[in-house]
Amino acid sequence: MAVSVDLEKALDKAYESKSLGEILDASPAALAGVTDADAKHLEEAFNIKTVRQLGSSKYFAVAAALVALEHAG
Repeated sequence: MAVSVDLEKALDKAYESKSLGEILDASPAALAGVTDADAKHLEEAFNIKTVRQLGSSKYFAVAAALVALEHAG
């Protein structure tokens, strides 16, 4: 199954032309709508310093799974 994602809407303008590796290694502030202050709070609360860590977070994965379960039922 092919998957398509429009990253222009998901990323801060400065990251739109970066490689996947560069985006994953960047601060969560690379995501559209996430400020530097938000990224600092993520680091302070969950020790999340990169987009990769945010995407791998067990807390966010559990929350996403719970939301998916709600929509499935």
